[in-house]
Amino acid sequence: MKNSKSYALLKELSANPYDLTQEKALEGRFESLKSSAVGIDYVYACQRLNDEVVDGLQALADETDAVKQFSRMMGGENMNKIDGFECEDRQVLHTAMRDVFDDLPEGFLSDQDAVNGAKAEIAKLKTFCDELENGSIVNAKGEKFNEMILVGIGGSDLGPRAVYLALKAYAVEGRKVHFISNVDPDDAAAVLKEADLERSLVCVISKSGSTLETLTNETLVASNFEAAGLNPKDHFVCVTGKGSPMDNPDKYLRSFYMFDYVGGRYSVTSMVGAVMLSFGLGYDNFMDFLRGARKIDLNSQNRDVRNNLSLLMALIGIWNRNFLDHETLAVLPYSQALSRFAAHLQQCDMESNGKRVDRQGETVDFATGPIVWGEPGTNGQHAFYQLIHQSETVVPCDFIGFAKSQYQKDLDVKGTSSQQKLLANLIAQSIGLATGKTSDNPNKVFPGNRPNSMLFAEQLTPEIMGALLALYENKIAFQGFIWNINSFDQEGVQLGKVLANEIIDIFTGQDVEAENAKQYLKTLGL
Repeated sequence: MKNSKSYALLKELSANPYDLTQEKALEGRFESLKSSAVGIDYVYACQRLNDEVVDGLQALADETDAVKQFSRMMGGENMNKIDGFECEDRQVLHTAMRDVFDDLPEGFLSDQDAVNGAKAEIAKLKTFCDELENGSIVNAKGEKFNEMILVGIGGSDLGPRAVYLALKAYAVEGRKVHFISNVDPDDAAAVLKEADLERSLVCVISKSGSTLETLTNETLVASNFEAAGLNPKDHFVCVTGKGSPMDNPDKYLRSFYMFDYVGGRYSVTSMVGAVMLSFGLGYDNFMDFLRGARKIDLNSQNRDVRNNLSLLMALIGIWNRNFLDHETLAVLPYSQALSRFAAHLQQCDMESNGKRVDRQGETVDFATGPIVWGEPGTNGQHAFYQLIHQSETVVPCDFIGFAKSQYQKDLDVKGTSSQQKLLANLIAQSIGLATGKTSDNPNKVFPGNRPNSMLFAEQLTPEIMGALLALYENKIAFQGFIWNINSFDQEGVQLGKVLANEIIDIFTGQDVEAENAKQYLKTLGL
């Protein structure tokens, strides 16, 4: 990236970024600095840039072949690799999991084997959903299942949970979903206390079939079913890799497959999210969710940055991270339904782009992924907005808002509805962070020039949620391509697993050389 001509230009422009606090700074910008796709408007009027900067960012995308790399990823090239070193060396084909609509434009051709695999699993899922609905699959008493317990961790929990909560307003009447992820036994105990086991399905998710936390929780859950006189085999389904230890029809009511070329944090649109979301929200709503994601994938193949929302978001993020030196990104949805969306994006972004070497194994000499965090507004306003308004630390923000609420249960109080009050707060925060406020009282001075963008749609529907998810997934991939890092492995996560297993060996009495861990355990009295 730093060797490109556009980098030098952008570095020069960043010495004097657009001043959002000057008089009439925002005049005319809300229309001119807005891009739209799939029913979502992306307004970046409150970013510290102008058309010259956007043109420079376009040049950076062109010089690094960002869109071409994205298309090569979709086509099946091995993009998960570090040249010349031991690595996963895999394809990256989560986008193929939603390339299943014959009525949408083809765009760049996806890897056909991956598309065929996705369609085969969706066909299995449709049959499963129909059998649950028509009573072909029932419990021992002949009753339909109306609850599901999802057992997974990391990408098998955060994304699916975030999407389910986001779309709970569209849930199938009478059905509910529970989640168990943490190996902390209290997590499982609390869920099992609330669930009606007789009428519950359990969906266990592990690609390898050997994820320690998930297998531990599965065993714990199964023991509770057995204690209640229920056969786990009649209640348990799994999502796993074909041929894994969990791919066992003697143990599970149904097995659905996930693939090596779909990373956990990018797996929501695969069977990892599909089984639970189809059960909880209905098959048709899940397909609408996939459709929204696919439409964004098609939009992401547009070379023009002003008409490619994911690429535009990626480049503005690079402008803030590498040229304006801002280390974090706050994702602030003004929708309670998106209460866990920031947590999912935290994993997706930080696990992907929190890297220090490039795809040739060389240490990079520039910052990569930001620290991602956030909470829903307006709750966050009463928690941490003080810091983002007045601290010396500048925190770029992504605001997310909707014209209409999901449930449409609202009323006027003092002349405005709750949704109008919510949107008033969103807009006020965006403008206030950008423009700031002067005062003779230093305690009431707001410096402004706090860059922020807004993603805005009519309503949070299944299709819009799919589009939002894919927007951020593709943004993260684009940033990795431009930075020339591998966004698709997670060696830092793997290290933690190895070290934890060494300490587990100490607990089980095996002789291992882990002196630091032994001293730590002794200090804790364990």
